[in-house]
Amino acid sequence: MSYPTDRKYTKEHEWISSDGKVGITTHAQDSLGDIVFVELPKVGTELTAGKTFGTVESVKAVSDLYAPASGTVTEVNGELATSPENVNKDAHAAWMVKIAVKDPAELNVLLSAADYEKFVSEEAGH
Repeated sequence: MSYPTDRKYTKEHEWISSDGKVGITTHAQDSLGDIVFVELPKVGTELTAGKTFGTVESVKAVSDLYAPASGTVTEVNGELATSPENVNKDAHAAWMVKIAVKDPAELNVLLSAADYEKFVSEEAGH
């Protein structure tokens, strides 16, 4: 599986793009199975890197979403309220929230696409 190189990744399987959009990886949605509900914060919510900001509910489980960076939510993907399955269709296109990143240096500790791919592979025991 190759991951888009235009974003950074967390070990909790979230991604953030250079414009502040945040979502979950294909690996995460594969693990979850069919997503039936996404709970996201409201515009204006302050997020802290590494802290939960919402949940994704699938037929198998409920998983927390972790902020890849600190910042303020400037936009929420409203489509996911009525079509959470969009995450299953294309996890890297179905962003969840857009944030104004407070400290861009926080992004430097996140994984590149190649490092994330390696992490997922090691986590799976390959």
